Amino acid sequence: MQLKNAIVFITGANRGLGRAFAEAALAAGAAKVYAAARDPATITLPGVVPVALDVTDSGQVAAAAARCSDVTLLINNAGVSQASGVLAADAIATARHHFETNVFGVWALTQAFAPVLQANGGGAVLNVLSVLSWLTLPGLAPYSASKSAAWALSNGLRAELKAQGTQVTSLHVGYMDTDMTRGLDAPKSAPADVARLALQGVEAGAIEVLADDISRQVKQSLSGAAPAYA
Repeated sequence: MQLKNAIVFITGANRGLGRAFAEAALAAGAAKVYAAARDPATITLPGVVPVALDVTDSGQVAAAAARCSDVTLLINNAGVSQASGVLAADAIATARHHFETNVFGVWALTQAFAPVLQANGGGAVLNVLSVLSWLTLPGLAPYSASKSAAWALSNGLRAELKAQGTQVTSLHVGYMDTDMTRGLDAPKSAPADVARLALQGVEAGAIEVLADDISRQVKQSLSGAAPAYA
């Protein structure tokens, strides 16, 4: 699909990668950009339409799909990340928290907007995943499990939405220079660069976008004798 004249809906659009997506969509010629966040007052980017949305609230999800019935590109960007070990006392509760947003939030938004996209010619869905869809770092098992599940979900959505002409693209990326990684001493990608690459992938019809070296290296390792997750 083409970004020029597209109608774009972005979750978690008030900061970080979400805001970068909104900026990139406007720069690419999108006709309208809906910028969704729990508190629409935190949406400060000129030229977008603020939308109140908690992706874990079914009522708000339904209301957003009803209000924004002209959408042609859904970007499932909203996500949470909280450190926890696999055997920590709070591990399962933390995992449930991650799954509510990172998996079921994506699922609910795509389910709600699928008829909208179909009515508007098919369009596309872009799901923000992670290099941690494929490996788990110490202390990040709940996050990795949720992103791995979201990857499987994205593949399932791609298969089911193909019949209505809706493409599904998954974005994999390592560390980005956002609030989520503040204080972390590691190489980080600029959100603007990641957003631009991801939207280029959507326009090219790619099923996956690997936005940085670490994502490309890990993906390549999956079929090798020493995969990155081992």
